[in-house]
Amino acid sequence: MTAVDQAFSPPSQTAPGIRAAIAGEALIDLIRLPGGSVLPCLGGAPYNLCRALARQGVGTQYLNPLSRDRFGRELAAQLLVDGVHLARPEPVQPVTSLAVVNLGEHGHPDYAFYREGVADRAVSSQGLVEACAALPALQLVCTGALALDARDAAIYLPWLADQCAAGHGVVVDANLRPSVMPDLAAYRATVHAALGHAHIIKVSDEDLDHLGVPGADALARAQHLLATNPQAHLLALTLGGEGAWLLHRSGAQCFAKEAQPLLVVDTVGAGDSFLAGLLAHLLRQAQATGGADFVPFVEALAADACQQALRHALASASLCVMEQGCVPPGWEAASAWSRQHLAAQDPL
Repeated sequence: MTAVDQAFSPPSQTAPGIRAAIAGEALIDLIRLPGGSVLPCLGGAPYNLCRALARQGVGTQYLNPLSRDRFGRELAAQLLVDGVHLARPEPVQPVTSLAVVNLGEHGHPDYAFYREGVADRAVSSQGLVEACAALPALQLVCTGALALDARDAAIYLPWLADQCAAGHGVVVDANLRPSVMPDLAAYRATVHAALGHAHIIKVSDEDLDHLGVPGADALARAQHLLATNPQAHLLALTLGGEGAWLLHRSGAQCFAKEAQPLLVVDTVGAGDSFLAGLLAHLLRQAQATGGADFVPFVEALAADACQQALRHALASASLCVMEQGCVPPGWEAASAWSRQHLAAQDPL
């Protein structure tokens, strides 16, 4: 067992044990199966990230409310099973968001969302600020995906600005859904505004295309995005089956890709599991070095530490894609996969 493995004790359900707070949608993925039937699965990128972080041993709080309907009760129950703390444990009247998920030839999902008058949007910026202020051990906050809808900018952008001012690490996973946004220009502007508050940015190659970031290829676009967001210290670029990059403002660039093809069932939740693995490893590294504050720790992160965190993140995503729906791995499973399966570290 490494020092990083030993650094964390199991998370507490009380506020002193909460190190990460996540805001954004929790919904039901209605996955269309080949025969035409529909499989309901608990989902939503921030919701998945909560579960994945808690399974990796990180004390985690979900900030948004959940519905009193059956789906909302199931979402809440699964969070509690995984060890996630609920900032709003009392259910609310609005219904649960729905997403219809159609899987492509390689298990890649596309989505249609039903989110009018839903529970996870029944939240205010001030409510998010107050919930985070009540967490004395809080080190990072995260949002992304549907929370970056321009129609919700007044909720999430002031909250992100407040978290920066409070000294918490801000993580934004762009995770764009342009097909369901009525005003793409406003959507892109809101995403860019959120990225401007982030210390850690996660994007996919598709996100970079949708955002219109200039560059000859995905890596060049990611480098440009990092350069134009001076608050950010770290940027993770995911390339699906082609691996992932981790770029640091110091100039360090790490790459990892599974050396052998995976038996992919679907990719639902893979990016969320990747981000959880990355953040869990970084938090454990910070704890192993004496409990350093998270933002200065990430700012000073060395290249070898970046590579270790990236490999753990990749292992976390790899285990997820071999399951149906989002089934995030725990710390031990991801660590074991990383040790037992070689990963290419040079894209050339």
